[in-house]
Amino acid sequence: MKLAAVLPLLFASDCIASVHADSELKAPAKGPLTVAFVLSDGANVIDFAGAWEVFQDTARPGSEEPGFALFTVSESRKTLTLTGGLKVVPDHTFADAPPADVVVVGANGMTPGMVPWLKKMGDDPHTQALMSVCTGAFKVAATGLFDGKLATTHHDFFEDFATRYPKVRLERGARYVQSAPHLFSAGGLTSGIDLALDLVERFYGKEAANATARYMEYRRTTN
Repeated sequence: MKLAAVLPLLFASDCIASVHADSELKAPAKGPLTVAFVLSDGANVIDFAGAWEVFQDTARPGSEEPGFALFTVSESRKTLTLTGGLKVVPDHTFADAPPADVVVVGANGMTPGMVPWLKKMGDDPHTQALMSVCTGAFKVAATGLFDGKLATTHHDFFEDFATRYPKVRLERGARYVQSAPHLFSAGGLTSGIDLALDLVERFYGKEAANATARYMEYRRTTN
Protein backbone atom coordinates (compact mmCIF):
# COMPACT_ATOMS: atom_id res chain seq x y z
CA MET A 1 0.00 0.00 0.00
CA LYS A 2 1.22 3.50 -0.80
CA LEU A 3 1.56 5.71 2.26
CA ALA A 4 -0.31 8.55 0.60
CA ALA A 5 -3.21 6.21 -0.01
CA VAL A 6 -3.48 4.94 3.53
CA LEU A 7 -2.89 8.05 5.64
CA PRO A 8 -6.56 9.11 5.49
CA LEU A 9 -7.48 5.66 6.79
CA LEU A 10 -5.51 5.94 10.03
CA PHE A 11 -8.65 7.06 11.78
CA ALA A 12 -11.13 4.89 9.89
CA SER A 13 -13.98 3.86 12.16
CA ASP A 14 -15.35 0.77 10.46
CA CYS A 15 -12.84 -1.63 12.07
CA ILE A 16 -13.67 -1.22 15.73
CA ALA A 17 -14.29 -4.66 17.16
CA SER A 18 -11.92 -7.43 18.12
CA VAL A 19 -12.68 -11.13 17.79
CA HIS A 20 -10.55 -13.60 19.67
CA ALA A 21 -10.59 -16.77 21.71
CA ASP A 22 -8.60 -17.61 24.80
CA SER A 23 -4.99 -18.54 24.19
CA GLU A 24 -2.20 -19.39 26.57
CA LEU A 25 1.03 -17.79 25.47
CA LYS A 26 3.96 -18.38 27.77
CA ALA A 27 6.80 -16.02 28.59
CA PRO A 28 10.13 -17.58 29.53
CA ALA A 29 11.14 -17.75 33.19
CA LYS A 30 13.86 -15.25 32.40
CA GLY A 31 15.02 -13.25 29.41
CA PRO A 32 13.01 -11.71 26.59
CA LEU A 33 10.76 -13.24 23.99
CA THR A 34 12.07 -12.83 20.45
CA VAL A 35 10.08 -11.05 17.73
CA ALA A 36 10.84 -11.25 13.99
CA PHE A 37 9.54 -8.50 11.70
CA VAL A 38 9.26 -9.51 8.04
CA LEU A 39 10.18 -6.66 5.66
CA SER A 40 10.63 -6.02 1.95
CA ASP A 41 10.90 -3.01 -0.31
CA GLY A 42 7.73 -0.93 -0.08
CA ALA A 43 6.74 -2.28 3.34
CA ASN A 44 4.26 -0.01 5.10
CA VAL A 45 6.01 1.66 8.01
CA ILE A 46 3.24 1.80 10.59
CA ASP A 47 2.29 -1.84 10.00
CA PHE A 48 5.57 -2.94 11.53
CA ALA A 49 6.56 0.17 13.51
CA GLY A 50 3.34 0.24 15.55
CA ALA A 51 3.88 -3.31 16.78
CA TRP A 52 7.63 -2.64 17.12
CA GLU A 53 6.93 0.27 19.48
CA VAL A 54 4.63 -1.88 21.59
CA PHE A 55 7.12 -4.71 21.98
CA GLN A 56 10.14 -2.45 22.52
CA ASP A 57 8.31 -0.54 25.27
CA THR A 58 7.21 -3.62 27.21
CA ALA A 59 9.22 -4.59 30.29
CA ARG A 60 9.06 -7.90 32.09
CA PRO A 61 6.66 -7.45 35.03
CA GLY A 62 8.36 -6.29 38.19
CA SER A 63 11.57 -5.30 36.44
CA GLU A 64 13.08 -2.92 33.96
CA GLU A 65 14.31 -5.78 31.79
CA PRO A 66 12.95 -5.83 28.23
CA GLY A 67 10.11 -8.24 27.63
CA PHE A 68 10.96 -8.68 23.96
CA ALA A 69 14.07 -8.72 21.77
CA LEU A 70 13.35 -7.55 18.22
CA PHE A 71 14.94 -8.21 14.85
CA THR A 72 14.13 -7.74 11.17
CA VAL A 73 14.26 -10.39 8.46
CA SER A 74 14.09 -10.12 4.70
CA GLU A 75 15.12 -11.82 1.46
CA SER A 76 18.64 -10.38 1.75
CA ARG A 77 20.55 -7.85 3.82
CA LYS A 78 20.42 -5.17 1.16
CA THR A 79 19.02 -1.82 2.27
CA LEU A 80 15.23 -1.66 1.91
CA THR A 81 13.17 1.41 1.06
CA LEU A 82 9.91 1.47 2.99
CA THR A 83 6.94 3.80 2.57
CA GLY A 84 7.85 7.45 2.81
CA GLY A 85 11.45 6.65 1.91
CA LEU A 86 12.50 5.13 5.24
CA LYS A 87 15.66 3.04 4.81
CA VAL A 88 16.13 -0.18 6.78
CA VAL A 89 18.97 -2.70 6.69
CA PRO A 90 17.60 -6.13 7.70
CA ASP A 91 19.27 -7.99 10.56
CA HIS A 92 18.76 -11.43 9.01
CA THR A 93 17.76 -13.18 5.82
CA PHE A 94 15.16 -15.92 5.51
CA ALA A 95 18.08 -18.33 5.15
CA ASP A 96 19.77 -17.47 8.45
CA ALA A 97 17.07 -16.00 10.69
CA PRO A 98 16.87 -17.63 14.12
CA PRO A 99 13.62 -19.04 15.50
CA ALA A 100 11.23 -16.43 16.90
CA ASP A 101 8.54 -16.54 19.56
CA VAL A 102 6.52 -13.95 17.63
CA VAL A 103 6.49 -13.23 13.90
CA VAL A 104 5.01 -10.01 12.49
CA VAL A 105 4.26 -9.46 8.79
CA GLY A 106 2.61 -6.27 7.54
CA ALA A 107 1.88 -4.86 4.10
CA ASN A 108 4.91 -5.91 2.07
CA GLY A 109 5.93 -6.65 -1.45
CA MET A 110 6.13 -10.37 -2.16
CA THR A 111 9.59 -11.92 -2.41
CA PRO A 112 10.47 -15.52 -3.35
CA GLY A 113 11.42 -16.66 0.13
CA MET A 114 8.73 -14.87 2.12
CA VAL A 115 5.80 -17.28 1.92
CA PRO A 116 7.92 -20.45 2.41
CA TRP A 117 9.57 -18.85 5.46
CA LEU A 118 6.23 -17.80 6.93
CA LYS A 119 4.92 -21.33 6.41
CA LYS A 120 8.00 -22.70 8.13
CA MET A 121 7.54 -20.33 11.07
CA GLY A 122 3.83 -21.08 11.27
CA ASP A 123 4.56 -24.80 11.53
CA ASP A 124 7.47 -24.38 13.95
CA PRO A 125 6.46 -25.24 17.54
CA HIS A 126 8.85 -22.53 18.74
CA THR A 127 6.58 -19.87 17.19
CA GLN A 128 3.99 -18.92 19.78
CA ALA A 129 2.31 -16.21 17.71
CA LEU A 130 2.32 -15.34 14.02
CA MET A 131 0.51 -12.06 13.42
CA SER A 132 -0.33 -10.33 10.16
CA VAL A 133 -1.13 -6.63 9.88
CA CYS A 134 -3.04 -5.14 6.94
CA THR A 135 -2.31 -6.96 3.68
CA GLY A 136 0.26 -9.08 5.44
CA ALA A 137 -2.75 -11.38 5.74
CA PHE A 138 -2.37 -12.14 2.01
CA LYS A 139 1.12 -13.51 2.67
CA VAL A 140 -0.04 -15.73 5.53
CA ALA A 141 -3.09 -16.85 3.54
CA ALA A 142 -0.76 -17.85 0.69
CA THR A 143 0.88 -20.37 3.05
CA GLY A 144 -2.45 -22.10 3.65
CA LEU A 145 -2.22 -21.46 7.40
CA PHE A 146 -5.48 -19.47 7.38
CA ASP A 147 -7.45 -22.10 5.43
CA GLY A 148 -10.74 -22.88 7.18
CA LYS A 149 -10.05 -20.22 9.80
CA LEU A 150 -11.05 -16.65 10.53
CA ALA A 151 -8.76 -13.84 9.36
CA THR A 152 -9.04 -10.17 8.56
CA THR A 153 -7.21 -7.57 6.51
CA HIS A 154 -7.52 -3.90 5.57
CA HIS A 155 -11.08 -3.05 4.56
CA ASP A 156 -9.98 -1.68 1.17
CA PHE A 157 -8.84 -5.21 0.29
CA PHE A 158 -11.75 -7.34 1.52
CA GLU A 159 -13.04 -8.25 -1.94
CA ASP A 160 -9.60 -9.03 -3.34
CA PHE A 161 -8.77 -11.18 -0.32
CA ALA A 162 -12.09 -13.05 -0.48
CA THR A 163 -11.58 -13.75 -4.18
CA ARG A 164 -8.00 -14.93 -3.83
CA TYR A 165 -8.47 -16.99 -0.68
CA PRO A 166 -12.00 -18.44 -0.64
CA LYS A 167 -10.96 -21.09 1.90
CA VAL A 168 -10.37 -18.37 4.52
CA ARG A 169 -13.33 -17.15 6.57
CA LEU A 170 -12.89 -13.40 6.11
CA GLU A 171 -13.95 -11.37 9.15
CA ARG A 172 -15.13 -7.98 7.88
CA GLY A 173 -15.05 -5.12 10.35
CA ALA A 174 -13.05 -6.70 13.18
CA ARG A 175 -10.05 -4.72 14.34
CA TYR A 176 -8.14 -7.95 14.90
CA VAL A 177 -8.97 -11.64 15.10
CA GLN A 178 -7.46 -14.85 16.39
CA SER A 179 -7.48 -17.64 13.82
CA ALA A 180 -5.91 -20.39 15.93
CA PRO A 181 -3.97 -20.59 19.20
CA HIS A 182 -0.89 -19.16 17.47
CA LEU A 183 -2.37 -17.31 14.45
CA PHE A 184 -3.62 -13.70 14.53
CA SER A 185 -4.47 -10.97 12.02
CA ALA A 186 -5.16 -7.24 12.31
CA GLY A 187 -7.06 -5.02 9.89
CA GLY A 188 -4.12 -2.73 9.32
CA LEU A 189 -2.19 0.34 10.35
CA THR A 190 -3.03 1.25 13.97
CA SER A 191 -4.98 -1.97 14.55
CA GLY A 192 -1.61 -3.71 14.61
CA ILE A 193 -0.86 -1.77 17.79
CA ASP A 194 -4.00 -3.18 19.43
CA LEU A 195 -3.11 -6.71 18.39
CA ALA A 196 0.45 -6.33 19.67
CA LEU A 197 -0.89 -5.07 23.00
CA ASP A 198 -3.24 -8.05 23.09
CA LEU A 199 -0.24 -10.36 22.70
CA VAL A 200 1.62 -8.50 25.46
CA GLU A 201 -1.39 -9.13 27.72
CA ARG A 202 -1.42 -12.83 26.82
CA PHE A 203 2.29 -13.17 27.60
CA TYR A 204 2.73 -10.84 30.56
CA GLY A 205 -0.74 -9.91 31.82
CA LYS A 206 -3.19 -7.04 31.50
CA GLU A 207 -1.28 -4.71 33.81
CA ALA A 208 1.83 -4.98 31.63
CA ALA A 209 -0.14 -4.30 28.45
CA ASN A 210 -1.92 -1.33 29.97
CA ALA A 211 1.36 0.07 31.29
CA THR A 212 2.84 -0.11 27.78
CA ALA A 213 -0.22 1.60 26.30
CA ARG A 214 -0.05 4.36 28.91
CA TYR A 215 3.63 4.94 28.17
CA MET A 216 2.79 5.20 24.47
CA GLU A 217 -0.10 7.63 25.18
CA TYR A 218 -2.27 5.12 23.35
CA ARG A 219 -5.88 4.23 24.12
CA ARG A 220 -6.41 0.52 23.67
CA THR A 221 -9.28 -0.91 21.63
CA THR A 222 -10.25 -4.29 23.09
CA ASN A 223 -13.33 -6.41 23.76
